[in-house]
Amino acid sequence: MKPLVTLERHGDVAVILIDNPPVNALSIPLRRELLEAVQEVQADKVLRGAVIACAGRTFIAGADIREFDAPPPEVTTGTVNAAIEAGTKPFVAALHGTALGGGFELALACHARIMAPDGRVGLPESRIGLIPGAGGTQRAPRLAGALAALDLVTTGRHVPADEALKLGLVDEIATDPLRQAIERARALAANGTLPRARDRAVPDMVSAETRAAFEAAVATASRRARGAIAPVKAAEAVGWAIDLSFDEGVERERLASLDLRTGPQSRALRYLFHAERVAARLPPGAGHDARPWPVQHCGVVGGGTMGSGIAIALADAGLEVTLVEASAEAARAAESRIGLVYERQVKSGRLAEDMLEERMGRIRFATDLDALAEAALVVEAVVEDLAVKLDVFRRLSARVRRDCVLASNTSYLDINLVADVVDAPERVLGLHFFSPAHVMKLLEIVRGGRTVPEALATALALARRIGKVPVIAGVCEGFIGNRMFSSWRQQCDFLLEEGATPQEVDAALEAYGFAMGPYAVADLAGLDIGWATRKRLAPKRDKRARYVPIADWICELGRFGQKTGAGYYRHGNGTREVDPVVTALVERASVEKGIVRRAVPQAEIVERVHAAMVNEAARILGEGIAQRPSDVDVVLVNGYGYPSWRGGPMHEADAIGVAEMLRRIAAIHASDGVGWEPAPLLQEMVNSGRSFADLNL
Repeated sequence: MKPLVTLERHGDVAVILIDNPPVNALSIPLRRELLEAVQEVQADKVLRGAVIACAGRTFIAGADIREFDAPPPEVTTGTVNAAIEAGTKPFVAALHGTALGGGFELALACHARIMAPDGRVGLPESRIGLIPGAGGTQRAPRLAGALAALDLVTTGRHVPADEALKLGLVDEIATDPLRQAIERARALAANGTLPRARDRAVPDMVSAETRAAFEAAVATASRRARGAIAPVKAAEAVGWAIDLSFDEGVERERLASLDLRTGPQSRALRYLFHAERVAARLPPGAGHDARPWPVQHCGVVGGGTMGSGIAIALADAGLEVTLVEASAEAARAAESRIGLVYERQVKSGRLAEDMLEERMGRIRFATDLDALAEAALVVEAVVEDLAVKLDVFRRLSARVRRDCVLASNTSYLDINLVADVVDAPERVLGLHFFSPAHVMKLLEIVRGGRTVPEALATALALARRIGKVPVIAGVCEGFIGNRMFSSWRQQCDFLLEEGATPQEVDAALEAYGFAMGPYAVADLAGLDIGWATRKRLAPKRDKRARYVPIADWICELGRFGQKTGAGYYRHGNGTREVDPVVTALVERASVEKGIVRRAVPQAEIVERVHAAMVNEAARILGEGIAQRPSDVDVVLVNGYGYPSWRGGPMHEADAIGVAEMLRRIAAIHASDGVGWEPAPLLQEMVNSGRSFADLNL
């Protein structure tokens, strides 16, 4: 078998080259070979130092998380790091691509780090419910300071080369990091001193003022965690670097990491990590050898909030974008809207000032669909009205290339009806972005009845390029996400009739871990969209089904949420306030139904909402709208604020037990009647003893 680590001699400096494609993950065999190479360098009297580098497109991009369910191995990354630091010879890391997690911890244990200009470093363990376990929380604050390290380990963000240099996490940026690393190793050997992160004190932690600033930042990180344990424990570990010796801090960090690894939150986040990668694959039978069509020039039709956000997402990924609006005035408004987004990013420091003009330069504005004649992919983002959308697609079909992928950003409508009016309907699909489109990660890719695998592959490739998490959905009202949202929102409305208030429902779900409750989200998104959908579907509604008119009454008052200053709440200066007008409407609904209001416990709110999600998801799975339960979890976490550390509603349903979920859903059916029948799939699963995890295989 080909070795994962080779030792090359460049005179008196060794190059320890790691080659474990695709991302040089720190697997158990690799760590063993790496430790042997480090020990060989230390024992060789000719070699004066070494460079650790990686073949392929990246440095070590982290651990092999498939090993996390097994007991801790004998040789850990910490073992290798200790061997480097215990020796008398300099080790220099030559970084390119991404150096993440254990890979970056290995680099931090080296005596210097040389980084390529396009490289990135980070300690993203908190994203999978862990903290660094090989000294990352102890070395990073000694190099970059406690506040910078706190941000690094609690957010898990990737730090670009220029920022890493400024923070002191790397020592030099070089276009040829390997060559420069060899030179640095020789220079350190000649100098006779070995700069080790472990020997440094955390800077700027002596005054009461700086310590108070750190404690305030820890408190903020804990609030933002919203129930997630790992960011809180990571913040605590950075504090150990300030207060404890290096060895004691590393030992505490190791034990904390091992404890988190076996906990439910890390298991849930690792499940999601895998689920997102599976969701991004072409579905079985769709042609696994299908190749995406090349896309460089994209079109967007409609420059409102959604269309502008889509244009920004495309331009940010380096694509050329033509945005078409109905008039010159509307095009100018779209240009202004996009410009304001970029200006805010510059002001907040998220975008370099010299990049604003470049990003804006990638977007052209037009008022004629003929401007899209050479586009490889066009996203329609006009109002959610089928007649309007059909008109756009008829006109597009006559103007774009026959191999241009035509996508609708519809939230609910039938993609097959859109395809009916297009020449070459096999290139039509849905691209359901979530607002704001340049921020939200989820992208539902809706597969029409005639959509060919190549068009799907093109959409998946585009999603990856623009940094989205894609999930393929079938055609139905609302696809996966909005269909489920509609179902569990109904349960929330039932709870209002029975005695809860909007703020109580929101509080219960926010305490559960949602970023925002459903009524706060509705106000943010705009109540008029849902109102239009309810009116459109009213003729199809089963008259026997329970219906709550509260949302309709609020809209009839012209209250459409934040954009009108009032919806379920009153809004002003970024705050939301309970409104007696809405409270009166809620109580009126109870009176008109003859319902005696009662106090509704938070636990009941959460249980009923979760049960509604699981039942609707089981229907969606049974109909083939979603390919697997894990896809549902990816949608709910990335598009609807479901707490990621819980893994998603289907992952939690397995923890509760499918039989118990069926019992809860049957109770809802008994209470709420037509439309709440348990999904047939649930009874089939109980009969066969299968879990939702079994359906992911």
